[in-house]
Amino acid sequence: MRLGGSVMNPYNSPEEWLAQVKELGYSAVVFPVNSDAAPEVRKAYLDCARANDLLIGEVGIWKNLFSPDKAEAEAAFAWSVQQLALADEVGANCCVNISGSCGDYWDGYHPDNYTKETYEKIVTISQRIIDEVKPTHTTYSLEPMPWMVPDSPESYLQLLKDVDRKAFSVHLDFTNMINSVERYHNRDAFVRHCFELLGPHIVSIHAKDARMTPGDLPCSILEVQPGEGVMNLGEVTQLAHALGEDTPVFVEHLPDHDSYLRAARHMRKVAAEAGVPVK
Repeated sequence: MRLGGSVMNPYNSPEEWLAQVKELGYSAVVFPVNSDAAPEVRKAYLDCARANDLLIGEVGIWKNLFSPDKAEAEAAFAWSVQQLALADEVGANCCVNISGSCGDYWDGYHPDNYTKETYEKIVTISQRIIDEVKPTHTTYSLEPMPWMVPDSPESYLQLLKDVDRKAFSVHLDFTNMINSVERYHNRDAFVRHCFELLGPHIVSIHAKDARMTPGDLPCSILEVQPGEGVMNLGEVTQLAHALGEDTPVFVEHLPDHDSYLRAARHMRKVAAEAGVPVK
């Protein structure tokens, strides 16, 4: 498998970015500039990644396609198309977003997130984005979330069937789907189930830890620093590596450079203990 994550400290050139990537020990990266960067800047970072055998695992979108503000939703669609085109340009494994929230909080719960009409919009908008770009070197994917589709491996599998595009893939964030006591309690079996059901379609993986706070009512499950929770990340590396030696596994949502250093160190440690080679 390949290990990757975010680069938190500022950088102003491919050389400055690469220095951080090397310090963190990444062999997979999130592409470090967006589609609004000048063509020569995009090319410079792409050339740097290729020259240093860095797999570009993701290009992010992170906009709300379902914003109640019509102008914001239209801008999010345009940005999604631009970012998917960038992902195709640089040969990223995927261009990733969340499906979107019908409320003001862009990635939060809203009751309308689960209506039939919203599901149909997820399918249609995903198709439109893919058809607009017609990518041949990348895929479009949706990161699972606790309170919007896809929120289970079954709902993701159904979405794959309904979107019905070769360029639609799975970005697996199993921790985001640990949204109940039952799943938390049976987390190891749940993670294996995710890989068993979605394995052929997985192109990128987030490896995050989680911990439930005892006594919080009705339930409080928190994402925490890798190594500070209960997720079996060693087994995750085995499952990821079984998909292929270049499968990218990313640590994410950490506050600073030192936290990413610790997370990457922990992932390499559990991978070594699990007998998994990390590029």
